[in-house]
Amino acid sequence: MKQFALFAATAVAALSLAGCGDQSGGGAGATRDQIRAVGSSTVYPFATAVAELFVQGNPGMKSPIIESTGTGGGMKLFCAGVGAQHPDIADASRRMKKAEFDQCQSNGVKDIVEIQVGVDGLAFAESKQGPGLKLTPKIVYEALAANPYGKGPNKAQTWKDVDPSLPAIAISVFGPPSTSGTRDSLAELILTKGCETDPAMEELKKKSEDEFKATCTRVREDGKYVDSGENDNLIVQKLGANPNAVGVFGYSFLEENKDTLKDVPINGIEASYETVSTGQYPGARPLYIYVKKAHMQAIRGLQGFLDTFAANWNPDGALTKRGMVAAPEDVRKKSAEVVKSLSVLDGSQLK
Repeated sequence: MKQFALFAATAVAALSLAGCGDQSGGGAGATRDQIRAVGSSTVYPFATAVAELFVQGNPGMKSPIIESTGTGGGMKLFCAGVGAQHPDIADASRRMKKAEFDQCQSNGVKDIVEIQVGVDGLAFAESKQGPGLKLTPKIVYEALAANPYGKGPNKAQTWKDVDPSLPAIAISVFGPPSTSGTRDSLAELILTKGCETDPAMEELKKKSEDEFKATCTRVREDGKYVDSGENDNLIVQKLGANPNAVGVFGYSFLEENKDTLKDVPINGIEASYETVSTGQYPGARPLYIYVKKAHMQAIRGLQGFLDTFAANWNPDGALTKRGMVAAPEDVRKKSAEVVKSLSVLDGSQLK
């Protein structure tokens, strides 16, 4: 009976996709001879590189549509439903959240394949003409938190106000918006770690998880932190025009712009291929793609696109030449097996 139910669900999904694909006069149906991926601005350059390689290896296939919507925005689009009007892949610079998985399930996106494609670092950078800041999660938290340690609105105006060892330069940080996985990583890997240096925060966490999260991750809105959208290249440009500012984005964008930018060390550790790949760097994080299993047969070339990803994520592969950090060997091996078997994600593992 279970096998019959699975077959029936797959058949309905395939019919839904086929029906949308047969629509005429533009709309979603007009694009379903192409793979469509949405999501992370960090994963975007790697997904576009895979799209180029996929087309080169499959003459006659249309280039996949890759959209940079931010991880959160991509998950909303991905989880909206099964069918040609919905994307096949969500790119993510953090793991899918339990709430997103539940949203997918409620909209009929039942079988989701999770593939870790690489590793990235949440880089902090400044202009080559910058002051040479050296930061810690505690300093970043106290500079950017809306309500540091729950003691009232953040009044720090300069880095020196936060830590006497730093210069009296106005706090100015260009970073990702709330829809971005990079912003989620900033909250989880840096702000929360800095917040937790105060022992009272552990008691707050026991008392109220929601209050703890708001205290530790809500960013001030008085202009010291500037939401710069999903275009990380725009942050690079703003750093050139603002030598005393700090930018927050994926490591690959720092690597690509080493001629104009320099790293801001966190806990004395610089973001580099080695420190990110080994996990030494405090901002190291995994990169994922999520795929709808129901679309695998209905969308031509989707398996080939996944195979192209897997063939190029090794340390000497095309993706590392674009700035991605290869995942450890055991992770790559596991991910390659998932690409072949298309084993589905167990939502109970998510947070």
